[in-house]
Amino acid sequence: MEYLIILAVLILSFLASGLKIDREYQRGIIYRLGRVRRLRGPGLYWIFPWIEQKVQVDLRLRTVNIEPQETVTADSVTIRVNAVLYYRMIDPVKAINSVESYRDAVYQIALTTLRNVIGQNLLDDVLQNRDRINFNVQQIVDEVTEPWGIVIERVEMKDVEIPLSMQRAMAKEAEAVREKRARRIKAEAELEASEKLTAASRMISESPAALELRRLQMLAEIGTENNTTTVLMLPSDFPILANRLAESLGQLSAPSASTDHTAKE
Repeated sequence: MEYLIILAVLILSFLASGLKIDREYQRGIIYRLGRVRRLRGPGLYWIFPWIEQKVQVDLRLRTVNIEPQETVTADSVTIRVNAVLYYRMIDPVKAINSVESYRDAVYQIALTTLRNVIGQNLLDDVLQNRDRINFNVQQIVDEVTEPWGIVIERVEMKDVEIPLSMQRAMAKEAEAVREKRARRIKAEAELEASEKLTAASRMISESPAALELRRLQMLAEIGTENNTTTVLMLPSDFPILANRLAESLGQLSAPSASTDHTAKE
């Protein structure tokens, strides 16, 4: 009887040792005598103990932090660039059997590809066209990792460190560009103002009443802003009459001067 109990315990232990559980994001690669048999999971399943072995893999999105690396751009500027890469395993059997350590392999290929792509671009492109560089790195790395059963979801450059001397030169260039833009805008504004003033002068010369309306508007503005200011307004007819009077006096003085000159002769 004791032997039967021991035998039952051994059988139950043998059966229990073959029970495996994988979470929703996990899978189990089953090897039977060293050969791949199938992919199991998620959930509860049973494998033949001692004859079958399980290698558990994780299907969740993984992140690889590419440490800062010094690289030279196409215009011979040394910069330090770091990035982050996101990848996901789509074929666990290939990922385990095709490469010894897919994590290290993905990191190394991403690191070298990032340096190569940056070396083919100018510094301005690296600073202004990051999306294009990220996309190129993603495509190249994805082509390499596709036979491993790994897909690259995204590549993003986090930071670009440039030399201090280059930063000062770029600051001077940006300042010069802004100053040029400000001068151009100011010149355009002065040109537009001169055109408007020329058009206004034509309208006022054609319609003297417009000048009177403008004077009244100026009076209203002065009264609103400076209430202590005293303004004496003269009708616009007074300057016109004064001009006409001056012209008449000039015409009268001209004949008299010619008469006196003739008398002296």
